[in-house]
Amino acid sequence: MLATPTNTSPLTKPTRAKLRYEDITFTSKSQRQAVEEIISELTLASAALKNIKDHFILELKKGLANDGETIAMVPVYVSGRLDGSETGSYLTMDIGGTYLRVVWVVLEGQSQVKILQKKYKIDEHLKVGEAKALFVDEHSIIASFETEIELGFTFSFPVLQTTINSGTLIAWTKGFNSLGVVDKDPAAFLQDAFRRRNVPVRVAALLNDTVGTLLAHAYRHSKTVIGLGLGTGSNGAYIERVDRITKRRTVDETGAADTAEMVINMEFGAFDSERRVLPVTMFDNKIDRKSLASLYFINPGKQIFEKMIAGMYLGEIARNILVHLIDRRLLLDGRCTKEMNTDWAFDTSYMSTIEADTTLELKDTQLVLECYLGLAIPESSATMATTLTDRQIVKLVVELVGQRAARLSAAALAGILEHTRGVTWSEDDGGVDIGVDGSLYRYYPGFEADIRGGLVDISQLERDMGLAGIDVDVVRMGPSIDGSGVGAALCALLASTASALQ
Repeated sequence: MLATPTNTSPLTKPTRAKLRYEDITFTSKSQRQAVEEIISELTLASAALKNIKDHFILELKKGLANDGETIAMVPVYVSGRLDGSETGSYLTMDIGGTYLRVVWVVLEGQSQVKILQKKYKIDEHLKVGEAKALFVDEHSIIASFETEIELGFTFSFPVLQTTINSGTLIAWTKGFNSLGVVDKDPAAFLQDAFRRRNVPVRVAALLNDTVGTLLAHAYRHSKTVIGLGLGTGSNGAYIERVDRITKRRTVDETGAADTAEMVINMEFGAFDSERRVLPVTMFDNKIDRKSLASLYFINPGKQIFEKMIAGMYLGEIARNILVHLIDRRLLLDGRCTKEMNTDWAFDTSYMSTIEADTTLELKDTQLVLECYLGLAIPESSATMATTLTDRQIVKLVVELVGQRAARLSAAALAGILEHTRGVTWSEDDGGVDIGVDGSLYRYYPGFEADIRGGLVDISQLERDMGLAGIDVDVVRMGPSIDGSGVGAALCALLASTASALQ
């Protein structure tokens, strides 16, 4: 079994209150058959996970060799390992979701950090308006300094990195579509905004939040090789050896040794957009066709892996399945409220509530359905609002969607572990630490346990086949603390160190 990690959070993660299929009181044969079909579609056996993992490795190797591959495998020009002794003070800025965050980070050494932060909600019109509005207005919150301050800029969108503090935006995600930024350098937009307002801040590092997750975890756990982002979106970053990055422009022109290392921002949310191995269902296809984020259509036909595992989409997948059963009059007596019939109305947070429901009559699930999704019926009506069978089926569907997301995440993680084993980490040298950030990992009931279960299943199958499955006893997962703040500061530190050595 997977070892109990030594770097876990002191916070207790919510646990899944699992519902057994055998306990569901089906009311008809057709209802039972329909649920069994959904179970079959959403359940991933060990062999399926291994197949996905093997294809994932092939695709990441293609991304290391060529530009334009499905998994972009972006070198971020961050090199050098952290050991917790690093010190310094840095400013960081994070743009990548609902909020803009500015953090003053003091690295005190001995893996200790102090931060002072402010957070500001990004208006929806800024997400889709002119680039000038997004970048110029946001930096005005930063106070003036007498001397130049170095800033780590966390920009959590797909970027083709060209240097440690510059890159090209590949595409917007997460509901952003600000004009005139795609194919341009977001760091240059921000630096120009500082310059025009005479604010002495230098953008020293440009990074994705998942890279920050890796670095922040490495400051506390020196054997960290992998960072994962499992929240609203999904992504991975890891430490690669330079000689395996065969895109010629990434090789150190100064003649770095073959064993030199560099961080790779994988952008693995686009994995298998060709749909060769992922178990894409009709419910996933519906999500992909619409790809609605906030009020805007974003990336139809792209990011299919992310759309199957990221928190932004899980609630909508579950809602589509439930509406499918309602339309067949196999759930809720065929009743579908305005809320239930509204795209994105079934929030992933509702799934968390349902997953954690331990009540015998599934009262918490009932609360979600009847109060939040409008299924309550006046007391004068003879019709029941929701039956126990309704609530059981809803809970089972939610569990299947959440578990599938975690096990797919496990397949990707297993691929990264296998690719890096014996290269940037070793089972004989203390194993490997993995820093993870994101709301799914931190708060979704059973998500971490399901990832661990997927790793164990893949490893056991491979060993049964006579293959060298990963020794999961030396794989440690734990929450990374503030990747977009502390991680960005560490990236700025590494950038400064590299400049000083040149």
